[in-house]
Amino acid sequence: MKTETRAMRLPDGPGPEAFQAFFEALDAPAAMCDASLRLVMVNDAFHRFCVEHHFSVEDVTRTLAGAGVLPADGASCDVALGGMGLSGAVLTLSRRGEVVAVRARNDPELARSRLVVAEKALLEQARTEGVLLDLGRSVAEVGGEEELVAAVARGVKELFPGRSFCIRITDSRTGGLTSLYAEGRLKEGAHEPLVLLQRAVEKLNLSRAALPSGRVAVLGEVPLLFLGSTHGVSAPLVASGQLFGAINMEYPEGFDADVQHDERVLLQLASQVAVAVKNAKLIDELTFVRKYLEDLLEKANALILVANRDKQVVVFNQALSALTGFRKEDVLGKDIFWLVPESEHLRLSQVIAAAIRGESVNSFETRLLARDGGEVRVSFATSSMLAHHGEVEGVIAIGQDITVVKELEKRIIHAEKLASIGQLAASVVHEINNPMTAVATYADALLQRSRTTPGANPADQEKLRKILESSHRILRFTRDLVSYARPAQDKPERVQLNAVVDMAVGFCEHVVAQARVSVHREYMELPPLSAVRANLVQVFVNLITNACHAMQPGGAVYLSTRRDGQDAVVTVRDTGTGIDPKHLQRIFEPFFTTKPEGRGTGLGLSICQGIVENHGGRLTVESTVGGGTTFTVKLPLSVE
Repeated sequence: MKTETRAMRLPDGPGPEAFQAFFEALDAPAAMCDASLRLVMVNDAFHRFCVEHHFSVEDVTRTLAGAGVLPADGASCDVALGGMGLSGAVLTLSRRGEVVAVRARNDPELARSRLVVAEKALLEQARTEGVLLDLGRSVAEVGGEEELVAAVARGVKELFPGRSFCIRITDSRTGGLTSLYAEGRLKEGAHEPLVLLQRAVEKLNLSRAALPSGRVAVLGEVPLLFLGSTHGVSAPLVASGQLFGAINMEYPEGFDADVQHDERVLLQLASQVAVAVKNAKLIDELTFVRKYLEDLLEKANALILVANRDKQVVVFNQALSALTGFRKEDVLGKDIFWLVPESEHLRLSQVIAAAIRGESVNSFETRLLARDGGEVRVSFATSSMLAHHGEVEGVIAIGQDITVVKELEKRIIHAEKLASIGQLAASVVHEINNPMTAVATYADALLQRSRTTPGANPADQEKLRKILESSHRILRFTRDLVSYARPAQDKPERVQLNAVVDMAVGFCEHVVAQARVSVHREYMELPPLSAVRANLVQVFVNLITNACHAMQPGGAVYLSTRRDGQDAVVTVRDTGTGIDPKHLQRIFEPFFTTKPEGRGTGLGLSICQGIVENHGGRLTVESTVGGGTTFTVKLPLSVE
């Protein structure tokens, strides 16, 4: 506020009425005081000045009462006030125009009346109120506790220049220190515990029983926190009956200040700051809860999708991203129908309409589009999302991937078909065995007779011999097939590993012929081992079959056996295309297969691994893309 002060001499002096009119007509604030500096008259401009700067006439009265006689520290000039009986009075101004006073010169009667315009006190009060108002705006706009403390520190430095101060923010429940700001050199360990002034606690009706024990103390005098301080004031930060910290302000030696005034302003500041701290902590808690809930949705081990009333996706969690391959950024804000095939739009519309009506839907199965152009099967349970006023504002869908379940259902059906075929095969084998036994018997009899008949045709004998060999081969195959198909009794027996591998090759002759590949064997002599024969045959049939399927015509399967210490080792190597490294680590997972639809169930290698491990052995794989694949079976020779 910029002020201008002028003084003029009135030659004869007006009467009391003229002075009253002049006093009221002044544009500047004016007041009349008695000898004790009590206000006895103020003009309209003074009233407006008080209202504009947010203080009352009573505030001015208290300020003047504590001021005593204002010193004359500037140039003076006489003012003749005529009819008021104040001739000879001297108007005294400070050099900055901050103090205006009237004092008597050689007239004791004039000492009872003083005209004072307490511009300095009013300006200081206005400045304080302005700083507090600005601080209130600042703390209302901060985003958290750290910014709040910085804003309060700026306000304290502006209100109380030259003082040391400490702002401590604590947790209202535990009393633990959460923020600390100090302007000055703190004594060691001075920031804890928080010491409150007893009269301040009583004035604020703060429950001492509710204060955290060991963290907060209530004393008749607050100890000094800063090095070199001689005295100080403090104010607790209390809002809604909760303690949120304290502000301590201290004065260095020789510092001249109105301590009572400072304490009043500091208490006013603390009351304002306490509310701001409470609000900031509530915002921090709400932010934490919101972030926590967002993390729960984002990282939940379930598919979570949320769409608003406009059918725009607003939540698309990590599980959905991993399943579909779409990033969250690709999906958020898009229409929910963008995620599903067109054939599913009508069914999805019905589910969304039900959610908007407030109805829940359980086990809604649908398909989602994937980034790679494929589709995944999912099952969702949907429910309505309500706003605080109860209106439906969207739909939340929580579900799971059922692609594997659906694939498993298909494979179970396929396995049931295979089981039925197995039962049929047993009947077919029985029907084949009877006539084939007769064929073999009669062929053997005819061959023996031909050999003893003079002049028999050698060509006929050769034909009979081939019929006999083929018959035995069919009988042997059917016998082994029944043994292989019959459920294993899990009773180990002494088996020759080389013979087991040969039996598996026999079962795979049609696969080898169809693939037009060759089989090469390199066996070493091995001692017998204890094993379930049918189970081991199943292992090698599977490995040989997989090798044939992995090669183009002209490829080769290499079978070898050897001994490695107390282990028997069988390797099945092919010259096929090899296995991609990203698939190699999943090769033994149940239902994982790289074969085309209908060519494999993905169970073979998993079953083989289980059989080998049940025999105390290990099944491993090595593969090079374009260089073929080698499966190695290690079985202990010492198994009994």
